[in-house]
Amino acid sequence: MQSTLNYDIKDITLAEQGRKNIEWAQKDMPVLNSIKERFKKEKPFQGLRLTASVHVTKETAALCIALKEGGADCVLAASNPLSTQDDVASALVKYYDIPVFAIAGEDSKTYHRHIETVLNHKPNLIIDDGCDLVASVHSSKQELIPDIIGSCEETTTGIIRLQALEKEGKLRFPALGVNNSLTKHLFDNRYGTGQSALDGIIRATNILIAGKTFVVCGYGWCSRGAAQKARGLGANVIVTEVDPLKALEAVMDGFRVMPIKEASLIGDIFLSITGDINVVSTDNMLNMKQGAFVANAGHFDVEIDVNGLKKHAVEINNIRPNLDEWVLDNGKSIYVLAQGRLVNLVCAEGHPASVMDMSFANQALGMEFIVKNKGKLENRMYTLPIELDREIARLKLESLGVRIDKLTQEQQNYLNSWSSGT
Repeated sequence: MQSTLNYDIKDITLAEQGRKNIEWAQKDMPVLNSIKERFKKEKPFQGLRLTASVHVTKETAALCIALKEGGADCVLAASNPLSTQDDVASALVKYYDIPVFAIAGEDSKTYHRHIETVLNHKPNLIIDDGCDLVASVHSSKQELIPDIIGSCEETTTGIIRLQALEKEGKLRFPALGVNNSLTKHLFDNRYGTGQSALDGIIRATNILIAGKTFVVCGYGWCSRGAAQKARGLGANVIVTEVDPLKALEAVMDGFRVMPIKEASLIGDIFLSITGDINVVSTDNMLNMKQGAFVANAGHFDVEIDVNGLKKHAVEINNIRPNLDEWVLDNGKSIYVLAQGRLVNLVCAEGHPASVMDMSFANQALGMEFIVKNKGKLENRMYTLPIELDREIARLKLESLGVRIDKLTQEQQNYLNSWSSGT
């Protein structure tokens, strides 16, 4: 393990492969690349310190490189102990001069030490993926707050935490919820999570999805994507929900909807994507049939009650990387993927670069929005202006060679008028 005051990564000799992987991702991120080229010229972050806690992947590396080109003094920690791509971390250190504190498989103590270390960078700007940085600042590093201009948050889970801070009147600086942007959650969450979660399950297990009963817990945008992709692979999909509107939508989309207690008796594969705790309870897992598979694609490892299940484990056998057989005291065995952590990033490579292109364009423009509006924003949650959202979509369509219509002046006048009717 390499470890100095400047970075903490697994092995610097992995850097060459990491650089190749970063460059491969950048080839499929034209929107972010165009923003990076503008940042190079304009330097919107010159003289500002930026601290990020994100999944250390080739795609997030492309974001950090774009921000550094914009003048930011960047430092990076992982937002999940198991999702780090060690070669990418090495490449960021060696070839891009970005200090990284992240090692795949690091224990909880190391993870939290890394979070504290990057906060010692005394950030002016924060990029969060799960709100661990912002939460740490508000709970134990409040002396940093006067220098912080604002933060951006990537995930549904992080948005929930920020909303709780704001509701309690404790949010001390502006926060931009990137996940609320249309070009983020309509695409990254649905198509990115949908594909990568199924990718992770298949890589970890090599099982056939077709013909299986596939239970998706939740029907938010991420869950919608997973349900659609599982059905596309031939699964019989069941959705569990607590929100009647989302449950009704799942019914109208052609899925069976039922309580998790009922679904636990008949499912072959369970995937939780909700952002809440103990969605798949110990009782649910004890009810599952022999050989059921359980996975999570929510940000934190709290959706599956792995700790509760330990009380019923006779033995735990590692079958293959990121796949454990839990032999239970009721005589059955079930299989838990990735220790209950993010299956798409632990067992696979996360979202494809093409969809992350829009998400990270939102992050980059979100950081610029916060800097441009320094001193003008209240200490609350914001969403990127819709004009920027549409510009990201326009750039993405342009990169795909897709053209669309424009409103005529007559059409614009009609839409802006109240007097025209039947």
